[in-house]
Amino acid sequence: MRSRKFLKAEQAPLVWDAPGLLAGVDEAGRGPLAGPVVAAAVILDDLRPIRGLADSKTLTALQRERLYDQILAKALCCSIAQASVEEIDTHNILQATMLAMRRAVEGLRLKPAKVLVDGNRLPTLDVLAEAIVKGDSLVKAISAASILAKVHRDRLCEQLHAEYPDYGFAGHKGYGTREHLEALQRHGACVHHRKSFSPVAAALARTAAAASVAVPAGAGSQAMVISVAEPVRLDLRAAP
Repeated sequence: MRSRKFLKAEQAPLVWDAPGLLAGVDEAGRGPLAGPVVAAAVILDDLRPIRGLADSKTLTALQRERLYDQILAKALCCSIAQASVEEIDTHNILQATMLAMRRAVEGLRLKPAKVLVDGNRLPTLDVLAEAIVKGDSLVKAISAASILAKVHRDRLCEQLHAEYPDYGFAGHKGYGTREHLEALQRHGACVHHRKSFSPVAAALARTAAAASVAVPAGAGSQAMVISVAEPVRLDLRAAP
């Protein structure tokens, strides 16, 4: 009679990946109501390790800033790319995110043998790629990419704040916080808002309605017409 131990044979893992450089990819800014979606790709240098790499959402702003500088200094190569608000409204946020990720990978100075992407979706790439759920907390290269993308986008939001201080972009980073929704209610949408997101679409509709009422019928001038894209449902959330 065969032993129970014999029946529990283990299968040896098979490694199919071609040897070569490994790139990590992550994004920042899928959920906000304004600004571009940003993606980063990073190839780390095994000979120059970086301590403290982790999912950017678990780090403080100061930790992210310090690691940002270290990643740029120590990684073999990095690339940061984005998809614009117009591309988000035209293609939808998922496709725009994939576009930004693809641009980040294509922007790397060195071509990786494999790309590891945070999440469960993959952009169209010409190299071997794998999606890893919670990869930003499991793979150092993805953690590094998440930090680059987050810091870069936060800095963009600070620039938006300088241009449009009434919306508070420096604080909420474009997310649908109560402060941001109240600003949309008071001031309407600006050019950096995503028209395909429901709170922004609602603000544009209010502006269009107010403009049509403000112009008397038959006054000889045409009322302003603002096109509103199909809204995307979005839950109220706190800024990270």
